[in-house]
Amino acid sequence: MKRVTYKTAGVDIDKANALVKDYKRFAKSTAIKGVISDIGSFGGFFRPDLKRFKDPILVASTDGVGTKLKLAFLADKHDTVGIDLVAMSANDILCSGAEGLFFLDYISTGRIKSQVLRDIVSGIAKACKEAGYALIGGETAEMPGMYKDGEYDLAGFGVGIVDRSKIIDGRSIKLGDCIVGLESSGPHSNGYSLIRKILTEKELKKHSKELLAPTCLYARPVLALKNLRIDIKGIANITGGAFYDKVPRIIPKGLAIEIDKYSWPVPAIFSLVQKKGNVDDREIYRTLNMGIGMVLAVSNRDARRVVRILGDNGVKSYAIGRVVKGNREVVVQ
Repeated sequence: MKRVTYKTAGVDIDKANALVKDYKRFAKSTAIKGVISDIGSFGGFFRPDLKRFKDPILVASTDGVGTKLKLAFLADKHDTVGIDLVAMSANDILCSGAEGLFFLDYISTGRIKSQVLRDIVSGIAKACKEAGYALIGGETAEMPGMYKDGEYDLAGFGVGIVDRSKIIDGRSIKLGDCIVGLESSGPHSNGYSLIRKILTEKELKKHSKELLAPTCLYARPVLALKNLRIDIKGIANITGGAFYDKVPRIIPKGLAIEIDKYSWPVPAIFSLVQKKGNVDDREIYRTLNMGIGMVLAVSNRDARRVVRILGDNGVKSYAIGRVVKGNREVVVQ
């Protein structure tokens, strides 16, 4: 009788262990002050420098990349989705004004393909370095039968820290304040179910460069503003739900935000999707970021300076709206 092993069942432990060496190398490149363990322990260890804070608050976020991964499979390009994974959590954590501490990832696949996983983890490490996070652990699960050949899924978990007195939550937003929009690199990691519904496989391949552009990491430029003591009153990450669902989270009672959709250049890929799918304005601005990946609420007197400093830090931005009286709604016009 033929012997059955875990390997013949579809799980190659030796191949997974061989990848750990690469993972350790990538993780080591992200090390910041506070990392006190190597990859390979049962848990990741991190000691934050709490002396820098009067009343430190930890901020955590977890997320994935969604059906954008279908585009990565189609284009056989896997070196940017790891960046997306980190950005989805890091940008959410940034909305509270927090700086990054550490990040962990989870990769699940039907069968380990070494080069694909190296590409993914190299992207994760690259993004962690850019956003100021230490990659302190992760998990790769080989699960035959769960995924089609060549497919995988990603999830990530990040933790940041902020002083309680410096938390940004939108409470100080006032009538007449300015809304500054930070340019996106494309759809980021949201709305791909709509995009894939509208565009043909041929069109998806044709526009794969724009569609697979990694999500922008806004931590360094936005924290540069904070370090210059510019009063950022509110931050909204334009992800699922986009302008209509995400921006209201920062609006105080009795106020609303008007967005001028003609105040920034909308990339062609968004116009193509909207036109080909005959998508109305409210639906498209509730599904896709339309070229704006994050918004900041600042006083009018600071708006020009904010745009200039963001530009100096590599991010184009635009004054795209204002705070008006209302019932915590967003009006895109």
